[in-house]
Amino acid sequence: NVVINAVPILETECKVSCWRVYHDSSFGSHNIWKKTGLLSVNEKETMQSLNDRLACYMEKVRSLENENNQLERHIREWYERNQPSVLPDSSNFFRIIRELQGQISATSVENARIFLQIDNARLATDDFKNKYEMELRLRNNVEGDVNGLRKVLECLNREICDLEMQVRNLTEELQQMKRNHDEEVNALRAQLGQRVNVEVDAAPSRDLNRSLFEIRQQYENLMERNLREAENMFLQRIEELNHQVASGSEQLQTVQTELIDLKRNVQTLEIELQSQISRKCALEGNLAEIEAGYSSQLSQLQGLINSVESQLTQVRSDLEHQNHEYRILMDQKNHLEMEIATYKRLLEGHDLQYVIFNHVQSFKE
Repeated sequence: NVVINAVPILETECKVSCWRVYHDSSFGSHNIWKKTGLLSVNEKETMQSLNDRLACYMEKVRSLENENNQLERHIREWYERNQPSVLPDSSNFFRIIRELQGQISATSVENARIFLQIDNARLATDDFKNKYEMELRLRNNVEGDVNGLRKVLECLNREICDLEMQVRNLTEELQQMKRNHDEEVNALRAQLGQRVNVEVDAAPSRDLNRSLFEIRQQYENLMERNLREAENMFLQRIEELNHQVASGSEQLQTVQTELIDLKRNVQTLEIELQSQISRKCALEGNLAEIEAGYSSQLSQLQGLINSVESQLTQVRSDLEHQNHEYRILMDQKNHLEMEIATYKRLLEGHDLQYVIFNHVQSFKE
């Protein structure tokens, strides 16, 4: 803007000064001769050279002004052409991502809770399994005791049978002895007949039948008493074993029922876990698709950013080039201002040689 605003004024002043200097050097040199009397042919050539240089400077200023206008027009066109488009609103997608992340977190917590329930159910199952094995061992022990008592009962039955066999044999032997005694008595009576009547004063003989009957009664009573005691003991033991077996059966039934319930709960939890895992996989798939979409959009935006950055770098390089040219123009402007000041001094009537010497020194610098 400084260059553009300063160039027309500078050009106008330089044109006026150049015309004045040329007019004074070509047609009005007698005024200077009148004042100084020092203007020579070499000085006129120097003034002509300065005028030519000033004209070249003005031509270069006009060309740089045109280039500056062209660059500004190109910059405006580039900004109008490469105006960034409005980015799509991604708030809805971010909201969906936050919802999916919340669902994934809730699903993870639910999975942890289900895993904890499964572990608790597994521990309870192991506990009931141990109880079941203990009750099964107790039942086997009771069955072993029952089998042992059955063997004892069989031994008692065999002993009873042996005792009955002995009683039967003794009874048969007693009957045989009675028959033999009767036969011997009858044979003796038949030999002696009715003539002999022997009376013997002796102690009354003991009734053998009664003695045998009493012995038999004693054995039978003893056998019945032993049998009753064995039966009572066996029945009592059987009742205790039945009570233990019934209690163990009830506990076993309860444990089996609880075990079935736990297995059903474990199956339900495993099904729910599989459904939660499938849901989690689906949500992760959706999240991966959304992330892939956003990654593609991000890559596109990154490409657009890289393109804009490259264009911005080009613009910066152009601006630096323009700044360099602007500095050159400022230097030329300073030289022109110095020459204009020199011309003004000439117009005001200062010493021409001193002015030319200063001009040459400044030009050399």
